[in-house]
Amino acid sequence: MKVCIVGGGASGMMAALLIAEKGHQIVLLEKNEKLGKKIYITGKGRCNLTNAVTGNEFLANVVNNAKFFMSSEIRFNSSDTMRVFEDLGVPLKIERGNRVFPESDKASDITRALERRLKLFNVDIRFDSEVREILVQDNVACGVKLSNGEIINSDAVIIATGGVTYPLTGSTGDGYKFAKSLGHKIIEPKPALASLIIKDDDIRCLAGLSLKNVKLFVKEKGKVIYTSPVGEMLFTGNGISGPIVLTTSSNINRFEPKNLKICIDFKPGLDDFALFNRIERDIVSLKAKQFSSLLEGLLPKSIAGIFAKRLNINLTKKVSQLSKEEREGLVKMLKSFELSLDKIDDFDHAVVTSGGVCVKEIKPKNMESKLVSKLYFIGEVLDVDALTGGFNLQIAFSTAASCASDF
Repeated sequence: MKVCIVGGGASGMMAALLIAEKGHQIVLLEKNEKLGKKIYITGKGRCNLTNAVTGNEFLANVVNNAKFFMSSEIRFNSSDTMRVFEDLGVPLKIERGNRVFPESDKASDITRALERRLKLFNVDIRFDSEVREILVQDNVACGVKLSNGEIINSDAVIIATGGVTYPLTGSTGDGYKFAKSLGHKIIEPKPALASLIIKDDDIRCLAGLSLKNVKLFVKEKGKVIYTSPVGEMLFTGNGISGPIVLTTSSNINRFEPKNLKICIDFKPGLDDFALFNRIERDIVSLKAKQFSSLLEGLLPKSIAGIFAKRLNINLTKKVSQLSKEEREGLVKMLKSFELSLDKIDDFDHAVVTSGGVCVKEIKPKNMESKLVSKLYFIGEVLDVDALTGGFNLQIAFSTAASCASDF
């Protein structure tokens, strides 16, 4: 059987390898000058290729369509991915958070290992080959047409073109166009694992400030729609970023930004009552000192002035003169420091794409289209995305393996 794979990224290369091992003829079409261009920048150039958890623990990190992805995770999980790369001669290591990296810390080792094995199995790799059209006859995918007019006939076509994040790597949404032209519904692509751009001007001076052991929650018209785990974040020149912010972005990117408020809980280990009592004790111990001294015991010094201004309390006011309403207001702000969301940062700065080919029209066991026979979609082009930590690359490898099982 001859199989045409469109896209030489993580999912495309893995599918090519697994199908070629079964003795099939593979044509791997990549519009860039080399394979795996996006892999080179994952994990800050180190390639966090998977996460060493499996089953429900892995699925808990899949933000959209975990149920659809379940059969792929069962078929080919992180242990399988690690075994494949170790068999390819790439020693691996597991770091904090079960993140898996090559021992060399070089993403290039991952891409080169895959490429060597593809060449061993005589995979026909064609660079600078842009696909313009998926060919279909009698509702069966039968090849592709390139931008130069060349037609490549095949018995099946696999779309592995990625999403629209980091467009300079070639992820420009080609797969969505192909899918749509063949009748598939596209869930609007949104940036995921991205910084949040904030409207409030008073936080601009906080750029570079890092916060640890805080929590975020998001309100839509006053109702809490998402709460982050406790973790780290930082202020940027135009908003906020850091681990819990990236996680938050993936969970709220399908809501209208103008309706959302991002709230920081500076003291997630204390409820309102316990925090109020702590402040009462601090006031007693500080005696005649100023409000600024109370704030500095609760917050980084650089943010104290913003708190005082929002609370309309002079920093030089004696703590003993704080009214009950002012103390309660401080507690409320410490537990819910409100920021107005402008937008989630754009695709150029997002880690992955949320959205894509609607999975209701894809067979979960083998990634084949329910609309066109012998047409498959794998990897980031699908409406499946996860949190940071190697989960998204594993989605690429797992869906590729599910697809390969059909050959």
